Amino acid sequence: MNKIKLGGIILLALVIGMTSCSKQKKADTVVATATPNVRLETAVEKNVEQSDELTATVQPDTKNSIAPSAPGRIRQILVEVGSHVSKGQKLVQMDVANLSNLETQIENVKRSYKRVQELFNVGGASQQDLDNIKVQLDQAQTNLKNLTENTFLLSPISGVVTARNYDDGDMYSGQMPVLTVMNINPVKVLVNVSESYYSQIKTGMVIDVKFDVLSGQNFQGRVNLIYPTIDERSRTFPVEIKLNNNNNKIRPGMFARVNIEFGKTKRVVVSDKAIVKQAGSGAKYVYVYTDGKVEYKQVEVGRRVDADYEILSGLSAGEQIVVAGQSKLVDGIAVKVIK
Repeated sequence: MNKIKLGGIILLALVIGMTSCSKQKKADTVVATATPNVRLETAVEKNVEQSDELTATVQPDTKNSIAPSAPGRIRQILVEVGSHVSKGQKLVQMDVANLSNLETQIENVKRSYKRVQELFNVGGASQQDLDNIKVQLDQAQTNLKNLTENTFLLSPISGVVTARNYDDGDMYSGQMPVLTVMNINPVKVLVNVSESYYSQIKTGMVIDVKFDVLSGQNFQGRVNLIYPTIDERSRTFPVEIKLNNNNNKIRPGMFARVNIEFGKTKRVVVSDKAIVKQAGSGAKYVYVYTDGKVEYKQVEVGRRVDADYEILSGLSAGEQIVVAGQSKLVDGIAVKVIK
């Protein structure tokens, strides 16, 4: 009797399960066959301002390291960090002992040369004797000039002292310069510009530059140098921009934002609602509507213009694109267009 009841219960459970599965399949069929609703817009072509904002670090126009050609004792440093110096100004005096010794030697060689020349004039010395002593004098004078330049260190440029690495009496070792002098008027920035703009960058172009630490102030520079090669890895080329700095507000090391304007270019423009970002890859897509179905197309996106994006490639003007309902779409699916 118990076996009969148990069998009946099992049979009833199977019937209920089959009925439930049947209902679920019907529900799934309804979901699978439901046509997604989408809203469309037409891709249009517009004139779009072309610009590129790049970042850079301010550099001096010229930077010189002040140091002698050989190790020696530093007798006196005549300027401090922040001092403004002129071209040719004496900045450092090294030990003069070697210079004094060489000056004494030159005086002796000069006297010898004079005696040999007098003897040569009366036939008491040969031309070779005169030539030999003349070579000695020329070499000594050349050595004196070099030693003088390395005893009294002069500034090769007009600028400002930005570093001092020694004190009076220190032994110059050759590891670091005694002083660093920079010309900071003008200053320059070096930016890497996309190769797509290579033909549009011209020497003398006016460029807007801003500095985060000088908020609210706008500066203008000019393209001074365009490097002639493209970096094959980054697909960019360096451009040097110079800025006048008469009031010395701009300082080397500042963070700069460089905005380069390239005029207007016709571009295909779509609503930002149409852009679908692929998770993980960063690639961007749009759904293009044709004959009741949508196609998943990858696009190259450029600048954002208000609520739109310019499309650099992958889409043509006049194509209809989905701007609402993308979450339910897959490539090639049939859709229902709503207004």
